[in-house]
Amino acid sequence: MALSQGLQQRLLQKLSPQQIQLMKLLQVPTANLEERIQEELEENPALEQGEVDPADEFENDDTDENSLKEEDYEPDGSQDEYDSIDVSEYVQEGDDEVGDYRLRDDNYPEQDEGKVIPQRMETSFNALLLEQLGLLNLDEHRHQVAEQIVGSLDDDGYLRREIPAIVDDLAFRQNISTTEEEVAQLILQIQQFDPAGIAARNLQECLLLQLERKPDGGIPIEMAIAVLEKYFDEFTKKHYEKIQRGLGLNDEQLKEVIRQIVRLNPKPGGTYSELNRAESYIIPDFFILNNNGKLELTLNSKNAPELRVSEGYRDMLKDYDRGSKKDKRQKEAVLFIKQKIDSAKWFIDAIKQRQHTLLSTMGAIMNYQYEFFLTGDETEMRPMILKDIAEKTHLDISTVSRVANSKFVQTEFGTYRLKFFFSESLQTDSGEEVSTREVKKILSDLIGEESKRHPLSDERLTELLTEKGYNIARRTVAKYREQLNIPVARLRKEL
Repeated sequence: MALSQGLQQRLLQKLSPQQIQLMKLLQVPTANLEERIQEELEENPALEQGEVDPADEFENDDTDENSLKEEDYEPDGSQDEYDSIDVSEYVQEGDDEVGDYRLRDDNYPEQDEGKVIPQRMETSFNALLLEQLGLLNLDEHRHQVAEQIVGSLDDDGYLRREIPAIVDDLAFRQNISTTEEEVAQLILQIQQFDPAGIAARNLQECLLLQLERKPDGGIPIEMAIAVLEKYFDEFTKKHYEKIQRGLGLNDEQLKEVIRQIVRLNPKPGGTYSELNRAESYIIPDFFILNNNGKLELTLNSKNAPELRVSEGYRDMLKDYDRGSKKDKRQKEAVLFIKQKIDSAKWFIDAIKQRQHTLLSTMGAIMNYQYEFFLTGDETEMRPMILKDIAEKTHLDISTVSRVANSKFVQTEFGTYRLKFFFSESLQTDSGEEVSTREVKKILSDLIGEESKRHPLSDERLTELLTEKGYNIARRTVAKYREQLNIPVARLRKEL
């Protein structure tokens, strides 16, 4: 077969590295934005943090997500570019073209006064246990074994690893020889640490450890221990009649036993465990205020420091432009400086576009769900999907999805995840389309008002919703109930 050449024309959609980075910035929540900016500050010496001169502000703020084009940025230095370096665009008088940005408006400085970002100051769960371990009178060998046990605890405070596996870990990883009896004895000592219930192997042991350390003791505690030891499965399944018959308890005694058990903490390490900083505290990305019936939207800007292009790098280009002798080493340095300044300008521009896209998307959501933000009534929410917001903002659906992901808005009725406002539609008997969020709210209210002695079954809930005009199947009611984290009727039963 003979070789041949030919021309072929194709249309390809290809994102530039700058556009990819912008998409990633859109996904970053406010809680992590400062960390991302710090990474860029460390990598790019031409980008610096500091107060911004108003003269260096962008004169045109009309940016959109499609304005970042690959040809707007300097590529890696080619030979032609190396032979004829033009730095005139970087050294213009006033440096108006070198972009800076600021996140606070000097005309309204009071808007951000009350928006304080919390900082983590607590001691980690592992450090708390190691401090208590230091109070035990252990030799070096036993202390190393105890450290291994503490390190094997999960975030909830449970010891999920089997004792033989801990012995093997010490032997193969740390060359420490121990026995199962020694490990079991140290586990008993660690189970006396605070918080009560840690180092338990299962939920039953965790609850029993907490009951045994109750200071008041007494008959109710003894009965609660007996219930957990002998009838744990019946208790978890709420088969209270079997417990009453087995232990000879009357209704009042059983109520007291249940009251003692439900006060216990099933996850003793949960309060102290090291969680991701963004998950430990909900830091809102937006604020919506009701100003005499008019909603006002602002963007949380506390986590993003003010950025600008380094004055030192600008001065280097000015010195090069003024000089007459330009050798190879100087040209190489100037190419490096140009690339870093271009990268800094792009990052500043990307941050501005991120703020612009976030505000336009949240503004469209606010206008779409205007009645909810005014009243806080979930039954006022309209059906809304990503496509509805994409059409109003003229953005791609994937961009709206990135904005809604991991973002929160603070209102006078509470702080909500942006995904909370998106829901499918459901048609009523009258032909009106309502949000599934409205149906879930009514379902939650019905369950909240039910008699706990005789909880409503899914079939009965379906009948009540049908009476209210919501034509919905029983399996759909069960699905919505599970999405609301509400157990079945039998597990909602109380005495």
